Amino acid sequence: MDLYAPSLMTPDGWIDGCLLTIGADGTIQALAPTDRPPPGAQRVSGPVLPGMPNLHSHAFQRAMAGLTERWGSPTDSFWTWRDLMYRFVERLGPEEVGTIARQLYIECLKGGYTAVAEFHYLHNAPDGASYDDPAEISHHILSAALETGIALTHLPVLYAYGGFGEIPLGDAQRRFRGDPERILRIGEWAAAQAATAPAITVGAAAHSLRAAPPALIRELQTGLHARNPGAPIHIHIAEQVKEVEDCLFWSGKRPVALLGEELDLDRHWCLVHATHLDEAETDIIAASGAVAGLCPTTEANLGDGLFPLPRFQGQNGVFGVGSDSHVCRDAAEELRLLEYGQRLQLRARNIAASESDQATGAALWRRAATGGARACGTPTGGLAVGKRADLIVLDGSHTDLTARSGDAIADTLVFGGSKGLVRDVMVAGAWVVRDGRHALEEETAAAYSTVLKSVLD
Repeated sequence: MDLYAPSLMTPDGWIDGCLLTIGADGTIQALAPTDRPPPGAQRVSGPVLPGMPNLHSHAFQRAMAGLTERWGSPTDSFWTWRDLMYRFVERLGPEEVGTIARQLYIECLKGGYTAVAEFHYLHNAPDGASYDDPAEISHHILSAALETGIALTHLPVLYAYGGFGEIPLGDAQRRFRGDPERILRIGEWAAAQAATAPAITVGAAAHSLRAAPPALIRELQTGLHARNPGAPIHIHIAEQVKEVEDCLFWSGKRPVALLGEELDLDRHWCLVHATHLDEAETDIIAASGAVAGLCPTTEANLGDGLFPLPRFQGQNGVFGVGSDSHVCRDAAEELRLLEYGQRLQLRARNIAASESDQATGAALWRRAATGGARACGTPTGGLAVGKRADLIVLDGSHTDLTARSGDAIADTLVFGGSKGLVRDVMVAGAWVVRDGRHALEEETAAAYSTVLKSVLD
């Protein structure tokens, strides 16, 4: 396939007038500047950017968005929200989870995401019993990705305990229960499916240090990398002050310091949130090559706090963004809030930019795309030869893009605030959104509506 773009963002800058040659395997074979595309080349209607990987998702939580915004006590927090989440998840079966995931993945595609890392800890039946097939709900997650066309990194999650010190799981956590052997079995099933689906990647995750002590995480990592040495491994870490305090009380160390001491952190790791770090921990993540998985809209919604971005960037740290609980499914909005949170805290502007990379929106988009690809374990993150053709096309006729060129296009996408700028979306060389529409969106929305009414009835 030959694709002609009027302007295209590459890792090294913009090309005005570019012909992309995309192979049958969905990878970019050539990029050629030209103002004379050959006959038969597809012409796109606006600027082309790399698609954004969504490095952290709990798909089922999409159905909760907007339902937890009521006063419950003077001390409403992440922990009270978690209690509501526990109550909600008891009402979901595998089919309901699959329908919610399909709706979410279509919304993510239309919001500029071309891939999603599904941090999947919902393994068991509502009563906590194991399904005959340990991958029962994973089947529905993979089907949702394949049907909608989004690239998926499936991360079955190890969740063994209810708190630091191997506190037993509570009744509300019984749906999440798993041990390393079971998580690896789910991963093996998913990897078998991925063998015939090039846009599916399989890794694993530990829910958190409170749910999985280092020895169990090491067992999981060893088994995972025996199967695939390059597979990604993710973990929630240092999201809440209470988590940090409990970890200190239990181990005498802060969470990231403990993780770095007990496990070999490297570029295959993604540390999600990492909101509450001291300077030494910030430097540990940056030096390791692990990705900081930032979810600004969820972190704001839950009152988590702000990631120490300036110091992390100063240490050449790698980051990406995720939509997590899906109160927002828009990649540009996630990046906007990442920058605005820093501006409010530091009372300054253009925090993510630098003397060598002066356009804030463009810098955020490039870095998050690169970091997200590393976290997802996929050959994406930039439009270059050998990379998978995951891309978005902006609406070149939109008034917000009038007289914009180069990095000003990405700056406007991130900070202009308009919806509907993403017109077309391609994943692995296949169009999945055209003219702002996904082919399955009407029937999926109807099924989602039916599920949600039943769940909330």
